[in-house]
Amino acid sequence: GVLALTVQTAWAQDKIKIGLIYTLSGPPAALGTQSKNGFELAIKELGGKMAGKEVELIVADDELKPDLAIQKVRGFIERDNVDFVVGPIFSNVLVAIHKPVMDAGKILISTNAGTSNFAGAGCSPGFYVTSYQNDQIFEAIGEASNKAKYGKVYALLPNYPAGRDALTGFKRTFKGQLVEESFVPLNTTDFQPEIAKIRAANPDALFTFMPGGLGINLLKTFNQAALKDKVPVISAFTADEATLPALQDAAVGVLGVLTWAPNMDNPQNKKFVSEYEKAYNAVPASYAMQAYDAAMLINSAVVAVKGDLKDQKAVNAALQKADFKSVRGPFKFSANGFPIEDFYLTKVAKRADGKYETQIVEKVFSDHPDPYVKDCKGR
Repeated sequence: GVLALTVQTAWAQDKIKIGLIYTLSGPPAALGTQSKNGFELAIKELGGKMAGKEVELIVADDELKPDLAIQKVRGFIERDNVDFVVGPIFSNVLVAIHKPVMDAGKILISTNAGTSNFAGAGCSPGFYVTSYQNDQIFEAIGEASNKAKYGKVYALLPNYPAGRDALTGFKRTFKGQLVEESFVPLNTTDFQPEIAKIRAANPDALFTFMPGGLGINLLKTFNQAALKDKVPVISAFTADEATLPALQDAAVGVLGVLTWAPNMDNPQNKKFVSEYEKAYNAVPASYAMQAYDAAMLINSAVVAVKGDLKDQKAVNAALQKADFKSVRGPFKFSANGFPIEDFYLTKVAKRADGKYETQIVEKVFSDHPDPYVKDCKGR
């Protein structure tokens, strides 16, 4: 009777709660801000609702401190009782927050970090990645370097897990010679010593992965040293839409590999890019795209279970289907929750409107799965 009715109404009013954890301060803030913006844009396009239920976003800044990230995520779980945790940017933060989220039986969707330790034997149900497994990008850079006939390559990487993964992935496909494998601290500001070594080595290309502020410093120094026309730079996350507003002409012509670029020609991407530019007066980067896709992925699952998130198995099955249109085109999940997708060589260009963006040069891999999925038995 009446009692059952009131209980039902109360239940019908509950919200879909999502905790976003990104690096939103310090030099890498541009990356986290892109992600937060991309996610919020998708929620706005969904009218703030999923399956008729209001979506509540709780946003936290991990400040790129793994310990702090654990505290913030515990807050999401214990205080806010979120249904989904979404983020982070950096691999070391992902490694820190993965266990508390999995232990609490919540769902974690990484929209950027894609370390190998959760892709193979350490895979777990309730964990999904809407970016890529880190190695996939670097395998594609190795293959693109082969296609470009780079015989001698100088490798310059940040000394943390993702930097080491990057070199492993690159070596898996690159057939030429590595003249140098150089690792620098994550907080490097002075690249002069490296520039001198690159000049001396005279390689066919510089392979690098320098996210955020690192990339800005490196490319500006590289330009000042007049190396840009002599040594092509093929890179990941060094020159992208998050850093291009600061780099501008210094980055034009820099090559990269990614699953997407703003000029990708499909209807859902055209809509995403134009809405993002309208909302934030900036060109979206992959960080924004991957977070936008994550919101649409969550929505597809919430709709599939008609807004009832109590049955975790059903929610996971719905997420695994990836029944949404990714703005990057073909997208599905491997058995480990990491994507199978296409990878492209990209190049930085200045657009007619004066803004800078990466643009597709050619496809490197189609439907490319990550190399660890064969060891994933736990999902």
